[in-house]
Amino acid sequence: MGAPTVTGMATLPNPLPRLATDPSGRSLGLQLPPGRLVDETDDGPWHEPLLWLADKPAAPGAWKVLGAPARRVGLLPVLVDVGGAMSGPERWELGPGLVSYPGDHDAEEVLAEYWAEEMEEGGGEFGGDWTGLAPRASLVADPDTRAAQVADALADGTRPWPREPRLALVPARRSADIPAAIGWTGPLNYEGDVGRTCAVLRSWEDRFGIRVTALDYDTLAVSVAAPPATPAQAEAVAAEHFAFCSAAFTESLEAYARELVGATVWSFRWD
Repeated sequence: MGAPTVTGMATLPNPLPRLATDPSGRSLGLQLPPGRLVDETDDGPWHEPLLWLADKPAAPGAWKVLGAPARRVGLLPVLVDVGGAMSGPERWELGPGLVSYPGDHDAEEVLAEYWAEEMEEGGGEFGGDWTGLAPRASLVADPDTRAAQVADALADGTRPWPREPRLALVPARRSADIPAAIGWTGPLNYEGDVGRTCAVLRSWEDRFGIRVTALDYDTLAVSVAAPPATPAQAEAVAAEHFAFCSAAFTESLEAYARELVGATVWSFRWD
């Protein structure tokens, strides 16, 4: 893939600098537990904090309690995994200066380009022409309520990932923009401009009620409030997932699609 044309990430005014002198967040109407501001990037400190990160593991219900008041001041919740070799976002080689604005990209064009590249490399059973975006699915839950439920499930300690999830707050316009807002480089070997990745997430937010729920160095999980309800719908979504992150596929299209029917969380890991 060629180098991206980077125009800079458009953001709302960042409320995080106020936490430097008000760590409890009371001036913002928040009651934050102990935490820290993260501004470290691959090129050194960024000119303003990229996220706030709690010092202790995420407690049950923390997302629900903090999410609504945080959203009112322009901060969106996400779980950040600080376990493993690349523990914590300070070591994630964040690159906010390399990110274009997600709204400058068309999700279908991005996915069609990814699809064509996969076909050039073989494509396996997915060989064929790009057939377009899957249709919008019906909401079966409020997206923010579903995100809080999924966050609690991911943080309950019964899953192999995330290993050590902590609640973070990110200044972003919408949940789909969280990776771009912090300059996340998880798909770097596949996509050098995560603004394009977020364009697809925006489309999924609109069609399937997703929320970006958890991140680590190279893994992304989203909650899903409008999952595909039938195998046919799921196969159309599975094709988008293959274009988006072919590394997530370890089984056939049909088997993968069956797991998407009614699924409340989608996970992707880039290698």
